[in-house]
Amino acid sequence: MPDNAQILEKLRKLAPEGRISCTDARKLAEELKVHPSVVGKLCDEAKIKITGCELGCF
Repeated sequence: MPDNAQILEKLRKLAPEGRISCTDARKLAEELKVHPSVVGKLCDEAKIKITGCELGCF
C-alpha cells in the first residue's frame, strides 16, 4: 500500500490546477488500492478540489 506522500504526488500530477474530478479521484483510489476517503482526506490537506461529485464519496 502506498504511503500518503506517494498518493499526494500522484494527486498533484493529476490535478496541477488544484482540481480533480470525482471519477479520477475514485480511479486513483482503486488503482492504489486505498479507500476513497484516504484520497479525499489528502485532497483536503493539499487544497485540491474534487469536482463533479458522484454519489457523495468524498
